[in-house]
Amino acid sequence: MIPTFALALLLLIALLALGTLLGRGLGSHRWGIPEALLAGSLGLLVAPSGPWPLIPQAVIDLWDQLPLILLTMVFGSLLLGKPLPQPGGLWRPLSAQVLLALTLAFGQFLVASLAVMLLLQPWLGVSPVMACLIEVAYEGGHGSAAAMGPTYERLGLVGGEALGLAMATVGLLASTLVGGLVVVVARSRGWLTTFPPVASVDPPGIAEESAAPALVASEQSATDPVALEAAVSPPAATETATPSATGAAPGGLAAWLVNLALAGIAVAIGWLALEGLHFWARGSEGVLRSVIDALPVFPLALVGSLLVRLVLERSGRTALASAPIQSRIGTLCADLLITAATACLDLSLLAHNWRPLTVLALVGLVWNLGVILLLAPRILPADWFERAILEFGQATGVAASGLLLLRMADPDDRSEALQAFSIKQLLLQPLLAGGVITVVAPLAVDGWGLPVWTGVCLGLVVVWIGLGLWLGRRAA
Repeated sequence: MIPTFALALLLLIALLALGTLLGRGLGSHRWGIPEALLAGSLGLLVAPSGPWPLIPQAVIDLWDQLPLILLTMVFGSLLLGKPLPQPGGLWRPLSAQVLLALTLAFGQFLVASLAVMLLLQPWLGVSPVMACLIEVAYEGGHGSAAAMGPTYERLGLVGGEALGLAMATVGLLASTLVGGLVVVVARSRGWLTTFPPVASVDPPGIAEESAAPALVASEQSATDPVALEAAVSPPAATETATPSATGAAPGGLAAWLVNLALAGIAVAIGWLALEGLHFWARGSEGVLRSVIDALPVFPLALVGSLLVRLVLERSGRTALASAPIQSRIGTLCADLLITAATACLDLSLLAHNWRPLTVLALVGLVWNLGVILLLAPRILPADWFERAILEFGQATGVAASGLLLLRMADPDDRSEALQAFSIKQLLLQPLLAGGVITVVAPLAVDGWGLPVWTGVCLGLVVVWIGLGLWLGRRAA
């Protein structure tokens, strides 16, 4: 077992290194394609089911278990290197950003449920749990899709993990490619708050030294440490502190060991909290027991990260947690996660399910575009397009995709989009994009039935939109 594990780890690192070299040579960041995705695609070619089966099946079996572990580590390191935000005075922009994000997320549940109930079930007889795929893939990304795969399998969605990973890949590519076209349209229509000179308007690849390296971390809208680093820092400070932007190797061996230990403590707190919930729910039955049984450890690792950061701030020991090192820990874990998850995809399953995947991918993309183009101007305050395009990138691909689109729309960092977005990420992360609601959704579909779940999502979307429009009219 130990030699196989060592071989699996070495091969995964070698694939990531090869994918990084290939991505940099091809300039993949210009199109929003992370190097880890290229690495995973190379792994797919040499996997046992690929055209050149060079990797043993035992290695693939080990890789298949890594995404949940790596995602937990990403969440454990997420908040350690950043000061806890003080959102005073941000009520108006923050509330509008939260309502827009809730509309996007619950709307993804809604349109997916309608597509499954009205089209895919009568046409193809798919599982109702497929109604959860857009949110887990677009909002959550590869890590959340991999983590929720076993739950989908238990509830009757065969190959749920592979389907979610395929959807996450589509969202990752569409977020930058479609988002880039939307920025071009916005520039021609005068939607940008500060119209930049022609000389400063750059194609998608221009942010390669600052925003694009964050795509290496490309997990989720939820798990991108670079995006959340801006929660309390101005954009310039964020770029300076980000190791991928500076190219400097942060800290020495002692600093790395301390920061790995802090992330490990955060993960341990999450694991203990989950064990405590299992012990508490042992004698209960029904929905509560089902939710706790299905709850993975990574959302609670985020709570552990928050608690460790709080202790460091209260004790005056914040210097122990290095933002660059924690960012690199999260980046490396996210890279390895995407590489392993992509290499383990079942291509025959994807070929069999290409029709429902295509329908869901298009429906989710149309919904996200409709929200940012039709609702965002009426809900968001000043700099509405910059705020909306950042949200579109995150809700379709990953947070780093949103940062890249923001750099295209606002290359001089003149808008105020980043701070409210980052604090919103901290507030909603425990709930969406791999959080509690993502975990509860398939259980609700299975327990309540798809029509009831669709009605609940419709009611919530109406509430979020109504509140957003009300705030927008009051501010007008």
